[in-house]
Order: sequence, then C-alpha cells, then structure tokens
Amino acid sequence: MTREPTIRSRESLDEIRRRVRRLGPWFHNFDFAGVQTAPDHFLGNYPAVKFRRFADALPDDLTGKTVLDIGCNGGFYAIQMKRRGAQRVVAVDHDDRYLEQARFAAEMAGMKIEFHKLSVYDIAQLQEQFDLVLFMGVFYHLRHPLLALDLIHEHSVKDLLVFQSMQRGSAAVEPLQEDYPFSEERIFERPDFPCLYFIEKSYSEDPTNWWIPNRAGTEALLRSAGFAIVDNPEADVYICRTVPCAPGAKPKELR
Repeated sequence: MTREPTIRSRESLDEIRRRVRRLGPWFHNFDFAGVQTAPDHFLGNYPAVKFRRFADALPDDLTGKTVLDIGCNGGFYAIQMKRRGAQRVVAVDHDDRYLEQARFAAEMAGMKIEFHKLSVYDIAQLQEQFDLVLFMGVFYHLRHPLLALDLIHEHSVKDLLVFQSMQRGSAAVEPLQEDYPFSEERIFERPDFPCLYFIEKSYSEDPTNWWIPNRAGTEALLRSAGFAIVDNPEADVYICRTVPCAPGAKPKELR
C-alpha cells in the first residue's frame, strides 16, 4: 500500500500551499492534507500509480537494511522505503530544487532521510555499499549510461538493485549467439537486437533525454555491468542481484 506523507500539525494549510508553490514545479505528486504537488501530472498520480505496479516485488520489511535512492527527485521512493522500516535511507540528486522538494516531503512525512547533492557519477564519494539501491527514471537522462551502471555495481550495491528506465522500440528478447563473424550485418537489422536509441536533440520536450534502450538493450546492459535479473515485475522495472564483475569486463556467466 502506498501511503502519502501526513501533514505535520504545526504547519497550516496556507503555509503548506506557499511552500509547495515556492518549490514547484514538481514531478512527484504528494498529497499533503489535500494540497497536491503535481495534480495535473501527465502520468496521473505519479509515482504512486507506478509504485503500486511493482511494490510487491520489493521486500515488505526492510528492518535493519540500508537503502540508497539515486536520482531521488521529490523523494517519493525514499519515503516509501523508510515506511518499510529501513534503518537508514540515503537519497541523492544533482538538482538543488529536487533536493529541496525531497527534504520538504520527508519533513511532512516525519521521516529521517539523509540527502546529498551528488550525481550518479559521484556516488563513490559516499564510501558505502547499501543493501538496496534504487536507480529509477535516471538512466535515459545520462550521457554515459553504462559508466553509471559500472559505478553503481562497483561502489554502491551490496545486494539488490531496483532499476527502471523508459524503453522504446521492440519489446521482444530473443537468444543471440556468443559471437558473429565480421561479415554478419543483418543481425543488426533485427528489431529485437539490443540497442540504445540516441536522442540528439530532444524527446518529449525534454533535452535531457539522451539514450533510450529497447527491452533487450536494457537487459543486456544490466548483465554486462554485473547484475543478474531476478524479477521483472513490470515491463520497465527490473529487480537485480549483483554478481562478481571486473570493471569493463563481459562476465561469461551472464552472457
């Protein structure tokens, strides 16, 4: 069940409305005693509507566990993990406005969450590995997406990774051979061949969309970075466990 943060009694509705307006625009929709942060979101009551579709795939009890939310945005997922009893939740984002929103949301929820201004490329600075790492809605905004996955594997994930990315193109995933001769070209014409679509200019009126994988591309990228996919609760959400993988290597056990 995805419950929204509850209002703190010392905050008046007028003050909440003022703070919500000041911190806007919001991408995460919260409901603070009737004051919604993104009531007209193009995806509906997002991300609560998204979370409901894969919430049961995550541990219901995180007591004693540590969680890292990379690219936390307004803090919705970090708050949900704290609600599940996580001992410690660390949330990072490179955007000051998102961090302000997330701090406010955590305050309204009465949740103690640590926030840091970091990009995914800087997470080694935390000098810590976490039992559960959330990496959702970030991948396709990155100029160097595979580097990001390598860094997460090397520095951040102790056990589970929750990965989500926008996907486009074919949803088919078909077996591939271990290798192909140089003369083979037609394999690249198959719509199910793993690929990343490069967005040179803009997509969905967002110039920060850089690389969008097809489904086979997502799965291949995760494996190549040292993640074994253990669950796929919805089309673009993957629950993964780490396996040993040297940086830049292609582990045979995953191919």
